[in-house]
Amino acid sequence: MALSMHRESNSSGSNSKHQQMDASKYVRYTPEQVEALERVYAECPKPSSLRRQQLIRECPILSNIEPKQIKVWFQNRRCREKQRKEASRLQTVNRKLTAMNKLLMEENDRLQKQVSQLVYENGYMRQQLHTVSTTTTDTSCDSVVMSGQQQQQNPTPQHPQRDANSPAGLLAIAEETLAEFLGKATGTAVDWVQMIGMKPGPDSIGIVAVSRNCSGVAARACGLVSLEPTKVAEILKDRLSWFRDCRCLDVASAIPTGNGGTIELVYMQIYAPTTLASARDFWTLRYITSLEDGSLVICERSLTSSTGGPTGPPATCFVRAEMLPSGYLIRPCEGGGSIIHIVDHIDFDASSVPEVLRPLYESSKILAQKMTMAALRHIRQIAQETNGEIQYTGGRQPAVLRALSQKLCRGFNDAVNGFVDDGWSIMGSDGVEDVTIAINSSPSKFLGSQYNNLSMLPTFGGVLCARASMLLQNVPPALLVRFLREHRSEWADYGVDVYSAASLKASPYAVPCAKLGGFPSSQVILPLAQTVEHEEFLEVVRLEGHAFSPEDIALSRDMYLLQLCSGIDETTSGACAQLVFAPIDESFGDDAPLLPSGFRVIPLEPKSDGPTANRTLDLASALEVGHGGARPAGEADTSNQNLRSVLTIAFQFTFENHYRDSVAAMARQYVRSIVGSVQRVAMAIAPSQLSSQMVPKPLPGSPEAVTLARWICRSYRAHTGGELLQADSPAGDAVLKQLWHHADAIMCCSVRMNASAVFTFANQAGLDMLETTLVALQDIMLEKILDEAGRKILLSEFSKIMQQGFAYLPGGVCVSSMGRPVSYEQAVAWKVLNEEDSNHCLAFMFMNWSFV
Repeated sequence: MALSMHRESNSSGSNSKHQQMDASKYVRYTPEQVEALERVYAECPKPSSLRRQQLIRECPILSNIEPKQIKVWFQNRRCREKQRKEASRLQTVNRKLTAMNKLLMEENDRLQKQVSQLVYENGYMRQQLHTVSTTTTDTSCDSVVMSGQQQQQNPTPQHPQRDANSPAGLLAIAEETLAEFLGKATGTAVDWVQMIGMKPGPDSIGIVAVSRNCSGVAARACGLVSLEPTKVAEILKDRLSWFRDCRCLDVASAIPTGNGGTIELVYMQIYAPTTLASARDFWTLRYITSLEDGSLVICERSLTSSTGGPTGPPATCFVRAEMLPSGYLIRPCEGGGSIIHIVDHIDFDASSVPEVLRPLYESSKILAQKMTMAALRHIRQIAQETNGEIQYTGGRQPAVLRALSQKLCRGFNDAVNGFVDDGWSIMGSDGVEDVTIAINSSPSKFLGSQYNNLSMLPTFGGVLCARASMLLQNVPPALLVRFLREHRSEWADYGVDVYSAASLKASPYAVPCAKLGGFPSSQVILPLAQTVEHEEFLEVVRLEGHAFSPEDIALSRDMYLLQLCSGIDETTSGACAQLVFAPIDESFGDDAPLLPSGFRVIPLEPKSDGPTANRTLDLASALEVGHGGARPAGEADTSNQNLRSVLTIAFQFTFENHYRDSVAAMARQYVRSIVGSVQRVAMAIAPSQLSSQMVPKPLPGSPEAVTLARWICRSYRAHTGGELLQADSPAGDAVLKQLWHHADAIMCCSVRMNASAVFTFANQAGLDMLETTLVALQDIMLEKILDEAGRKILLSEFSKIMQQGFAYLPGGVCVSSMGRPVSYEQAVAWKVLNEEDSNHCLAFMFMNWSFV
């Protein structure tokens, strides 16, 4: 009886506990309590236990709720927020996939129409060939073939004569332009070939194709953006905001049409990509209308003597190019957003430029990268900025950052082109035509804009630009620009940078003859912004100065550059690589004065003709091979790859009136030194078919590479008693090859009194560890790669190395030239002796190294 009562009491007690637990699990909050918790959640989604207890004390309406229950509420609230964001993301992805599926289905229908047309043409040609084979006379054969050719050459009848200067005539041209544009955008009017790497998907830029076998060059892009059609049309009409090569765009007149559209007569100028070609201009008719399905259309074509219409304004220093029917088809997408079809079809009149430059105007890939894809990327960028998907550093608005990028590009294009109507004039040469000096002393260039403080000075003379172009053979543009960006000390001069930075001050001091090859400086790249596709980077570069003597202290301050880098992705086809920079103050404003300089490398289409005699040469003397440009005997011939590109260099400097000639001489000498540096870099980074068998070439002033390798191995054996290479290693070139491919990082540095030790040689593992090349190796100092502990150990062991000949150093951490930490288990340092047993250099071997 007692046992049963005890069981009943236990069961009743457990039931009451379960009821309390159930009551604690399910709490019904009042609207006032939810509002109070939501206010706290907006400030802190994950409050601590102390914060939750404080909340209960401060809010009387929450006094009947336990802290554990409030903790559960916040957990559930965070879970609901996460689910809501995930659902929104999935809805966005689903909408993108639906629109992309519709786009792909339309593309599939277009391709099926193209296949049907090709099958029909194939059957027709078979029938004609069969007819020709059964014909007994040659004349009938000729007539059949000629009739077929005439039918192919004239697929459409000629347009009747009309008065194109009247509104009705302009409307007729506009309707024809619309029909032809739609045939290119969604039909088979052009034989499109999809660009490699442009796979459709929710995160891709879209479907990009280029023309094949058509007059001029053409490119087409189809994509999806999360902006409404009217907003997209507004952005695309403003070509100056996204087309970096557009110098000006003026709407001469606008004529409304009866169907609610608008006809505009537009005059546009675009910059020349290099110094050896003329700029282009266009006189076009632009038609803006809407279709029955709600789509917006902006189509455009040139007005010529064949099309009729008003005559465009004449322009000197420009070549009139022709825009064939092109434009934008913007269709609304279900659930929001737009589907965009972009077509660019242009005849640049390539016959008016030197033959070596014609690929710049005959490549559909270059047109696609610089114009078609640029428009689509710009719209996607604005769409993601509008949706808050892009976070920027530095507290600057996206529009401001885009304006700074645009200002850098426009300033560099102005320097490369040097238009007379902007005030530029050519200065006389010094007898050699490799570098052109242009001067701009026009007050209108500075009043109310960038250098207004300087232009107020009575001695201020203007801006001087030194520019040059050269042809690069077998050098990838992306690789070259990336090297110039990451290894500025390889080509830049600190004294010239100081002179450029001084021009920002109200009273710049004159350094008209900067000392070339001055003391070095290190750079730190600070990211500022990047585009969605990571094809363009805006950054601030800090140049850290170092003074080695009392007279250099005034020049050893840090300087800053605003830098724009684009096209460094080697997988992108037809992309223009560019590095543009301008000196700025440490705290530059949104309207900071900019005087851009830099490099631009544009790839040329591979040609089937034979290779040139040298890899880099001045385009002005492209038919003459100067001394030093010829390939040395025995050098591997890599010309079958035949990768050609044109490099344009332009550097701008301000000057005072009495220093004009001195600054011009300095600028000419500086650009020539940069050309020499670029040639050395190009020779070093150019890919080779025999790269696996190639060994480094000896540096100027150093012993032959084979001799140096023999000295390194012999000294290691004499000092340590061990073998650096295999015991049975043969003599000759095999020693250098084994040393070059050694698994451990082996490098040599100079040993000089009262001078910092710099590296003079490194094997492949050493170059990989330092993240550099043989050309840039000489700019790296030993003390810069060692940390504090490594420097102390080396200093304490240095006397032992010089007396005993070698020393084993414990493992530690060093730093590569790119700032990445590198760990190694052990290091060996030994003296390298020459044939006379004199000290030649100091060798190091870092064993089992790896990046941390």
